[in-house]
Amino acid sequence: MAKSDKASKQRVFTLLVEIGRKAGDGLPDGATGAALMVYASGVDEAEAVRETVAILKQADTAPLDVSGYGTLEERLAEGHDISDEERALMARALEENAVIVAQMTPFFDD
Repeated sequence: MAKSDKASKQRVFTLLVEIGRKAGDGLPDGATGAALMVYASGVDEAEAVRETVAILKQADTAPLDVSGYGTLEERLAEGHDISDEERALMARALEENAVIVAQMTPFFDD
């Protein structure tokens, strides 16, 4: 299969990943974990999730849960408001066949 054939089948999925604490994870002191907004390419959502989890584990994080929000087209059909910045990150994830962490929100116990 030519590279262009594979690339044309890739889509970008929006994922929300919850991570727990792990030594060397880079989270702020006192954080109990974090939520990561991720744009990940894959031929389907399952592949995008597998690739995201594998990369996050390589980055010394502890993925706990992944929620999928679909492709750009699926999100638009559901009425999501998607900024130009988000669209640019999605395009980059597709172009680079990459997993891009767009936002990290640490969790703290009150």
